[in-house]
Amino acid sequence: MSASFHVKQHHHHHSDKKQQRESISHHSSRSSFSQLSYAAHKRIQHSTIGVQKSSVELEKRSEFIPSQLLPPRVKKYLAMDPDTNDVIGYIVPVFRTSHEFARGLVEVQEEVKEEGVGHVAMRNLFSLETSSLETSSMETITVEKKSRKRHIRESADRLELSKKVEERAEFRKKQNSDNLTHPPEFIVRPRGQTVWEGKTVKLHCTVSGWPKPRIAWYKNNVVIDDKVHPDKYTAESNYNMHSLEIKSCDFLDTAQYRVSALNIKGESSSVATVVIKRFQEGQKVGPLDAKPHGFCSEHGVTFETAIIDSFEVAFGREGETLSLGCTVIVYPTIKRYQPDVLWYRNGKALAESKWVHTHWSGEKATLTLVHLNKEDEGLYTLRVNTKSGFQSYSAYVFVRDEEVELEGVPVAPLDVRCHDANKDYVVVTWKQPAVEGSSSILGYFIDRCEVGHHHWAQCNDTPVKYARFPVTGLIEGRSYTFRVRAINRAGVSRPSRASDPVTAIDPHDRARHRAGPSAPFTGMIKFTEEDATVGVVPGEPTDLVVTEATKNYVVLAWTPPTQRGHEGVVYLVEQCVAGSECWQRANTGMPVKSPRFALFDLAEGKSYNFRVRCCNSAGMSVASSATGDITVGDVLDLPAAPGPAVATRNTDTSVVVSWGASKDVKHLVGYYISYSVAGSDVWTPANNKPVKGTRFVCHGLNTGDSCVFRVKAVNAAGYSHSSLESEAVVVKAAIAIPGVPSGVHLMEAARDYMVLAWREPAVTGGADIRGYFVDYRTVKGGVGGQWHELNSKAVTCTSYKAENLKENSFYQFQVRAINMAGVSEASLPNVALECKEWTIAKPGAPHGLHVLEVRDNSLVLLWEPPTFDGRTPVNGFYVDIKEAIAGEDWKGVHEKATKLKYMKVNGLIAGRSYVFRVRAQNLAGVGKTSAVLGPVPALTMPGTHEIILDVDDDGVISMIFECSEMAEGSEFIWSKNYKTLTDTSRLTIVTEGGKSRAIFNDPSLEDLGIFSCEVTNTVGVSASYTLTEAGLKRLLDISHDHKFPIIPFKTQMAMELLEKGRVRFWTQVEKFTAGCHVDYVFNDVIVENGEKYQMNFDKNSGIIEMFMDSLAVTDEGTFTFNLVDGKAKGSTSLVLIGEEFRELQKKSEFEHAEWIRRQGPHFVDYLGFQVTPECNVLLKATIGNIRPETEIRWYKDGMEIEEDDADYKKIEMKDVVLIFNIGKLSKKDAGVYEVKLKDARGKDKSMFNLTEAGYQTVLNELFRVIANSSTEISVKSTEHGIVLYSLITYHMEDLQVGWQHKEAKISHSDRVQCGVTGEQLWLKVNEPTEKDKGKYTINICDGKDGVKRFCDLSGQAWEEAFVEFQRLKAAAIAERNRARVVGGLPDVVTIQEGKSLNLTGNVWGDPAPEVTWMKNDRELVSDERYALKFEHGKFASITIAAVTTTDSGKYALLVKNKYGTEAGEFTVSVYIPEEEKKKE
Repeated sequence: MSASFHVKQHHHHHSDKKQQRESISHHSSRSSFSQLSYAAHKRIQHSTIGVQKSSVELEKRSEFIPSQLLPPRVKKYLAMDPDTNDVIGYIVPVFRTSHEFARGLVEVQEEVKEEGVGHVAMRNLFSLETSSLETSSMETITVEKKSRKRHIRESADRLELSKKVEERAEFRKKQNSDNLTHPPEFIVRPRGQTVWEGKTVKLHCTVSGWPKPRIAWYKNNVVIDDKVHPDKYTAESNYNMHSLEIKSCDFLDTAQYRVSALNIKGESSSVATVVIKRFQEGQKVGPLDAKPHGFCSEHGVTFETAIIDSFEVAFGREGETLSLGCTVIVYPTIKRYQPDVLWYRNGKALAESKWVHTHWSGEKATLTLVHLNKEDEGLYTLRVNTKSGFQSYSAYVFVRDEEVELEGVPVAPLDVRCHDANKDYVVVTWKQPAVEGSSSILGYFIDRCEVGHHHWAQCNDTPVKYARFPVTGLIEGRSYTFRVRAINRAGVSRPSRASDPVTAIDPHDRARHRAGPSAPFTGMIKFTEEDATVGVVPGEPTDLVVTEATKNYVVLAWTPPTQRGHEGVVYLVEQCVAGSECWQRANTGMPVKSPRFALFDLAEGKSYNFRVRCCNSAGMSVASSATGDITVGDVLDLPAAPGPAVATRNTDTSVVVSWGASKDVKHLVGYYISYSVAGSDVWTPANNKPVKGTRFVCHGLNTGDSCVFRVKAVNAAGYSHSSLESEAVVVKAAIAIPGVPSGVHLMEAARDYMVLAWREPAVTGGADIRGYFVDYRTVKGGVGGQWHELNSKAVTCTSYKAENLKENSFYQFQVRAINMAGVSEASLPNVALECKEWTIAKPGAPHGLHVLEVRDNSLVLLWEPPTFDGRTPVNGFYVDIKEAIAGEDWKGVHEKATKLKYMKVNGLIAGRSYVFRVRAQNLAGVGKTSAVLGPVPALTMPGTHEIILDVDDDGVISMIFECSEMAEGSEFIWSKNYKTLTDTSRLTIVTEGGKSRAIFNDPSLEDLGIFSCEVTNTVGVSASYTLTEAGLKRLLDISHDHKFPIIPFKTQMAMELLEKGRVRFWTQVEKFTAGCHVDYVFNDVIVENGEKYQMNFDKNSGIIEMFMDSLAVTDEGTFTFNLVDGKAKGSTSLVLIGEEFRELQKKSEFEHAEWIRRQGPHFVDYLGFQVTPECNVLLKATIGNIRPETEIRWYKDGMEIEEDDADYKKIEMKDVVLIFNIGKLSKKDAGVYEVKLKDARGKDKSMFNLTEAGYQTVLNELFRVIANSSTEISVKSTEHGIVLYSLITYHMEDLQVGWQHKEAKISHSDRVQCGVTGEQLWLKVNEPTEKDKGKYTINICDGKDGVKRFCDLSGQAWEEAFVEFQRLKAAAIAERNRARVVGGLPDVVTIQEGKSLNLTGNVWGDPAPEVTWMKNDRELVSDERYALKFEHGKFASITIAAVTTTDSGKYALLVKNKYGTEAGEFTVSVYIPEEEKKKE
């Protein structure tokens, strides 16, 4: 954005011309302007005392600088008066500068050699403002009274102005570039250090210098590259502080280390000497060993770090969350001191991000990987740094691919990164996935998404095979993320994890943004003249090269021209076919702003030349030099196949694979390892992220599987061919030398020999211990001599008799174990023992303690008797136990001594650890305790098997024991009563793989006892079985059944009747073979398949059937199925004799007759009845096998119902249902109803007797429907009392209804009455009293127990009903006794004028009413005209002697008493005869 500063220069009256000329002369020596134009801009004077303050002014008389003499490019910077055309000031142009730009100038190390006129104008502008402010304050003196508020505000303004003046003065000091740049200088030099071997050294230094110096570290004048050796060196630079970390120092790291700092002003270096001291040559240093003088850490505190509860090799799947954690113990604990806890992946430190979260609680270090991706796979290391050193732990994390949505598609690519980002261009790279899917990957699609949006746009229309793609067409200043998808013939993979955001920006701008606060802002600004480059045609681009060339695209790169002006330039890329001079534009569609360009759609195999031009508004540059012939094709070849894979055993779930590196491979990404179970063709990836080494540990394998491995290399061009497959290797732990024996102690001593014993190693190294070697040395005065071998041949037991010793001499002994892998380290020597004869009476200590069959709540303890019995033989042993925690006391497992040398200890608590010891006893007492065994955790190991008793089909009894953890050289050792079996006359041992079978040759009572089996070269895999007499008897019974088997039946023989009266005999066999044979026997005679008998044996279901069409008298007897299946036999029978046979015969004949009946028209359901909810009675029958010609006739009491009969209308047929609708049942409907069916195929009939019992049955059903239709009892009050009622659907006279009050039957009386009105069953209680409260029940007959409905007439229900009754009763009384006119008065009276009118009305009321006569709503009184009378309280009369027309009107007789009022109204019309005649 452009802008200008307009500054009007004020005339100063005190300046003299000499100073002006000096100023002009001084500045003209450093300006590129002419003397004349320069004088017009630079007439200023330097008139300040103390700190020099500059002001700029123009001479008041502008005629000294005629405007027409100024050059045109100067005029545009002057401010002219439009009236006088005088110069009144100048315009400061836009200065292309900023703090960031200044830092960018420093980073690219561009030197500022001279100042332009813009720089001078800017500097003097600031001086002018300051001078103007000072002049104004000097010339204006004003005396005024100020308020406190105004005074404070002006003071603040003055402070702000002073600060502004000081800042600008400092700014002017920094305008000179010579004061800014300086050579590197070491503020803090690295210090020499002397440390012990195995520790870490860190050298620190602080360097100043401008431009920012570059740092390099040297060891003995050889440069150190920390990227090549990241496991050894780590170099860091932050804010001019630099460090070199040397990890795990050894003696060879002793050297002189030099750090060199270099910039454009010079170079400086500093040297530090590092000395690595070795503790003791040839010996390891233990954590508790005493350190020599000087081996102390900082501040006198030595921190010991231990990492426990560490994480194992972990497996996760994409999209899941995985946490790794370790418990860290740092001793001693110091308040407010925390170690540095760092996490690494493949040697690179991990930082907090949205994918990685770390947590340190003070004791627990946790790393959480959110939404796993294949990029997260690798070797994770926890490193704990203290002032005394560091401790680390590492384990591998494998990330499996997420399940694909479509079978056969490839998995997602990984590790998408962005490189070489420019204004409109970026290179995207990725790594190919380990699994290509069902077919090879055809290519990749690249998607981009602008940061802040969620729409992904595909960058390429056709898949690219190369794992590197230039993306063009980006918008400058915007940020993007990218992802990649793989495609094969089956489809497109899921997208990869999105890359980190990248901004399309010029690399120099990115460097300035990235610089941050690496150096303080010095105020150095580069000013240039804008007009100096206006209209300048840019120079030609240089150094045009082809950086990438594949068969899909070619990438060009060049160096921008040095002369290009301040406006932006764009580039034009031209191409021509090699051998021609026909140049064509390559970027016709879009301008190129970056010095990079990718060309697509070139013909593969053709050669092209390329060149570049740049242009701006002033014109186009000349073309750059051509690249020369470039052939379109893949420059990077596929990697060669790696060397043959070699697999070696590692652990029970892992194998180490090594291979030869691919030869002559360029830009190797890494290797993928895959494995397959031998014999299958299913290959599984062992790693989903390429590894660069030639050795890899494949984890997650199944123990015991035989696997083969192969390796393929990968680079950006694609995959290599797979290496040769390795030889098959069984997945199980590799064999190692055994652990160290322990607990060397004395068992017996004499004058010239000593008997020693020890405990076998806890770790056997994956192979059997073949024996032990014992060494001894003499000890004199507490000093041991040289070690000597006691035995040249290994002893196989854990005890040894050392002979030919000297009496009263002291000796020490140590023991080594040997297996097929080698000899172990020597055990710790025992304390010095004196060789002298024992004279004690009690026995020595038992030895050889070990445990077998460890379970959650039990184990078996075994031991050997002491070698020294004492004065009398050993007659028993005591076993002691205690929990392996501090403070526990020893407890005896048993009270009485046992003579056995083993004991099963029960009652253990799962998960707790125990220790054991054994004591021997003789007649003299209990001897010494054995060495303590343990701690032994009471825990059943996963995959533990027990001994299983088995009886095979031949009746052979055997014991089977399986082991899933067999190691190389493992054997099954069978024992009886914990003594190894050597006699094969009783048992035959057969072992196949991980299963061993002990077969009883002739089971008998001699075989009773405890049989155990132990697997050597395993972690205590063993089990036992106690064979008792009862168990042996049960096994012998099972054996007999197997030797002489019986075919089992699911069901015994059964019989059932079928259609047509056929009889089916059947059974089902539970277990049989295809060779099973059946004999069908009747009365001991085998019958064959024929007309009478039909047989079938379904061997799929095991059902055996025999069919007979009918049963005759001769078929009475026993039916049998005899089965023979190899040596197994089976038989099942069914006896049909006597009454049971005859009953079955009758049923068979009936079913046969029924079948014949059903061949013609017949009744499926015979004639019956149904009562509908409306209480209509229907006679119904269902018929079948009907034809149109079938006759259907109805009969009642033997008489056919004809069409003209009334009952014929009641007959109807719906589908196959015949209906006779009787309607509401009455006694006249009683009778015998019959329906007959007949046609040519046959006939059938059905009858229903609706008389006596039949009638009563229908009536009971009708009562049931009526009773169930009744509603709950309702309560209604009347003027006479309370009515209880229930509504029913229909009522008939025969329906019995009973009412009860308080469970007592209600008898009919004048006060309590019951009855029926329509469909209402009611009970009336007249004049109810308190006695009528209670529960009322109505019992409606339903043909059985009746249906009852209840009503509780008490409480609120009684109160409401009784109050309503009283109200209605009072209303009825009032209605009966109220005053009313009961008759005698006409509605209209017509009378001739002059006549006499006499009317009498009959009235009623109790008490007698009051009578009033009204005329036209006005009361009449008795006088001469009106004679009003009321006689006997019943008759009221009115008499008018001679009526006139005035007597016409509306009259009323009004009667009234305390119960009410009523009016009898009538109309009187008086007419004149003469007028009537006139009307006629």
